[in-house]
Amino acid sequence: MRRAVCPGSFDPITNGHLDIIARASRLYDEVYVAVMINKAKKGLFEVDERLELIREVTAEYGNVRVEAFHGLLVDFCKQRDIPAIVKGLRAVSDFDYELQMAQMNNGLSGVETLFVPTNPTYSFLSSSLVKEVATWGGDVSHLVPPLVLQALDKRLRQG
Repeated sequence: MRRAVCPGSFDPITNGHLDIIARASRLYDEVYVAVMINKAKKGLFEVDERLELIREVTAEYGNVRVEAFHGLLVDFCKQRDIPAIVKGLRAVSDFDYELQMAQMNNGLSGVETLFVPTNPTYSFLSSSLVKEVATWGGDVSHLVPPLVLQALDKRLRQG
């Protein structure tokens, strides 16, 4: 079985993330979405909320598993016999950092990283930008799935 992982914080998951996950799901038999936990960062959504949102918006693919993980991504891969990491690249500026990570991950464990160019529609998109625009009342309905938009609106009204 061919497995890959799409890692990230997904706070929240965007249409750009979904584009990469959907494309990976067509290339691999099983795709893990690893919600990496960074205890140093306070997210807008709790990890369990992110997991649930991602499970719901990826359910249609049928071969996507969603899990949280704290630690090195290569350990996540080793524990699940995953030989490949799939990462979306938005711009040349992403490449320098992602290349270093790919080389480190390969050196640590032999896990390969595949870079997928982001759909031009989402080349500017990040979770941080979505949160910032939504916080100030901007329309992000075209940037996130409807379920995520509802959760985002509810969370920001609470704050």
